Amino acid sequence: MDRLWSPWRLAYVTSNATKPEGCVFCAVTAPGVGQPGDPERDALVLVHGRDCYVILNLYPYNNGHLMVVPRRHIASLTLATAAELEELMQLTRDAEAAVTEVYQPQGINVGINLGRSAGAGIADHMHIHLVPRWTGDTNFMSVVGNTRVLPEGMLETAARLRPVFARLLRARMDTAG
Repeated sequence: MDRLWSPWRLAYVTSNATKPEGCVFCAVTAPGVGQPGDPERDALVLVHGRDCYVILNLYPYNNGHLMVVPRRHIASLTLATAAELEELMQLTRDAEAAVTEVYQPQGINVGINLGRSAGAGIADHMHIHLVPRWTGDTNFMSVVGNTRVLPEGMLETAARLRPVFARLLRARMDTAG
């Protein structure tokens, strides 16, 4: 008998509780929380930029599901500065390269859901999703069990992606002078 194991999803799947107060994205970079050395932050954040960061989705659709998030609490692209927009796109490009190298997907969904009606789970703090996709990656578990099955744990995902992001960032810094 095969066993499917994704323990980090249990709280999400079984919870009837409302979402925690405050912004989960802002909590990552708040003073005293989510700083280097904080195990919770270190487990999910893959790279910190000047104005944005890349983080694993805590409840991923597929392994390698990342988000690029501005540090500033803004709800839309129209509120972003030119520097934030530039870094959002640079990190999105790096995320595409890293996910492609590590997971070799057949495609990647890149998307921004602006507003609750557009599907944003966190509507007040915009972010860009990157979801690696493979032909046939949807199965009966999502439809019947309302559960996604992921073959790799979050710590393994982070360990595989971090060195690629570090290399991409070094390469960008080298070309910038």
